[in-house]
Amino acid sequence: LRPRPNPSGFFYFYTMIVPEYLQKGDTVGVVATAKKVHKAHTLQGIELLKSWGLYVLVGEYVFAGHQQFAGTDEQRTQDFQAMIDNENVKAVFMVRGGYGTTRIIDQIDFSGLNKFPKWVCGFSDITAIHAHLFRMGIASIHAPMPSFFYALEKQPLNWLRDLIFGKKQTLEVSRHPLNRNGKINGNLVGGNLSLICHTIGTASEIITKGNILFLEDVGEQLYNLDRMMIQLKRAGFLTNLAGLVVGQFTAMKDDDPFGQDAHEIVKEHVKDFPYPVAFNFPIGHSNMNHAVPIGVACKLDINDDRSLLALS
Repeated sequence: LRPRPNPSGFFYFYTMIVPEYLQKGDTVGVVATAKKVHKAHTLQGIELLKSWGLYVLVGEYVFAGHQQFAGTDEQRTQDFQAMIDNENVKAVFMVRGGYGTTRIIDQIDFSGLNKFPKWVCGFSDITAIHAHLFRMGIASIHAPMPSFFYALEKQPLNWLRDLIFGKKQTLEVSRHPLNRNGKINGNLVGGNLSLICHTIGTASEIITKGNILFLEDVGEQLYNLDRMMIQLKRAGFLTNLAGLVVGQFTAMKDDDPFGQDAHEIVKEHVKDFPYPVAFNFPIGHSNMNHAVPIGVACKLDINDDRSLLALS
């Protein structure tokens, strides 16, 4: 992964391998790298992919179970590796998140993606894979997953379909009072805040310098959100961003009242940095979860009326 200096400032654009967007008739794989899946919901999601004109290759162990995982570490590794190595597979959809992906990530040989690039799609626990692929210089898609397609509104499902078939899109959000205005271009990177913190110090450590970072999370205590933001700041991962997009922080907990909500916590920890910040984007654990490409150049434009994230 080689940073390319931006003549207009100190930010960087990273030269990435961007897989070809899908066409009808393409083969896509479905695998489970984390928690056990709900079979009926997963089959429903697979049928939706088929309705988009795709041929779906289902991993051998997608419906397996071991402890809380979708099969043993070895089975989940084997399924994902098979999809990476299959030249006919043009994209890999992770069935669901939860926990388990980081248990196997170091056993995966991603080198085949350099020769036969393909989209890896998923979010939440899959954030570790997105960060790892970014370090390799390979773009991916932070996307809702087949086991939960049933719970999504129609708009984000259509958005995902259009995105994977290569339609350029712009995500527009109403003005949020905590926003900080600005306009910037940069590669998009990010995902689940907990997983981003867990990549620090590993071979999958996220690269934020010069990039547009987006964050989301679910079910965390507010004090722990504060702690994770402090960790990112102390480790230098908030210092030289091009911009920050704050997604959905859903089902947050506040057993011992913290005194700030999630957005206020995030704002406090980036208040001393000059880059633009946009709050309340429909990215994350909600029924309006919109897919976004990671490692692809985007434009973030925030003004007094609205925030725009234009996807390349």
